[in-house]
Amino acid sequence: MIRALLLASLLATSTNAAAIVIRHDVDDAQYRIPASELPALVDMPDEGHGVLIAPQWAVTAAHTLPHQGRLEQVVINGVARDVERVVTHPGYRTPPQALIDQAMASGEAMLLMVFLGGSDDIALIRLRQPITDIPPIRLYTGSDEPGKRVTLLGKGATGTGADGHDPRGPNRTELRRAFNTVTSAYDRWLCYVFDAPPDGLPLEGMLGNGDSGGPVLLQSGAQWQLAGLASWKVVQGNVMTARPGRYGQTACNVRLSHYHHWIEQVISATPQASGQDGSHAGR
Repeated sequence: MIRALLLASLLATSTNAAAIVIRHDVDDAQYRIPASELPALVDMPDEGHGVLIAPQWAVTAAHTLPHQGRLEQVVINGVARDVERVVTHPGYRTPPQALIDQAMASGEAMLLMVFLGGSDDIALIRLRQPITDIPPIRLYTGSDEPGKRVTLLGKGATGTGADGHDPRGPNRTELRRAFNTVTSAYDRWLCYVFDAPPDGLPLEGMLGNGDSGGPVLLQSGAQWQLAGLASWKVVQGNVMTARPGRYGQTACNVRLSHYHHWIEQVISATPQASGQDGSHAGR
């Protein structure tokens, strides 16, 4: 349990789902939106998300995948969809137990965060049947993300930037939307900072625990494009006692413009036989 809470403080996953962390001075109702706002949102079996990017393909953060067994189904637009296979990026790595033990003993997670920053936390999910009634979300392939406003969506429990949120908190089911501004984009990662008022946006927020793989969207004209996926957070101080989701924390998201060639290569490759053999390379 302690190991799970440590990872929950850094990764955007938890023992119970938590979602958009919001401003403390704005009514939560202003962040809530109907699920129909993003029908391409994928719900993973236990927690976490992905996004439909082609009729038969979704993308997610690799650490949302089951550590044991197969990924059998995901839910998209309220309907369970069978999974044919999963392709995990070969550069994805799980933290070694020794590194986790060191962080737990010392409360210092810098080495663990460096490890996470060097991993390719991305996977593709091929559905058994193509989806014809939901438009996929296009990938953002530009390299000019810094300074752009992004939209964040996620489900589950919530918290505020003043208090953060409890990784063990209760679940909710509402979909919430918040906004932020990209502060940096380099190699694998697209990052933003949860600014406190009065510096934050009117509906400033950040993706919280339980929303690994949650979308970071950029608007290009009238079209939404997928720029990132929620992955991990930079936590200051003792990682065992720090409260995730507070003002000033940095969220690091999988930068899809860095991976779009790999994604296109996998999707355009000759389909393999059904199954997930070899799908978790690097795990």
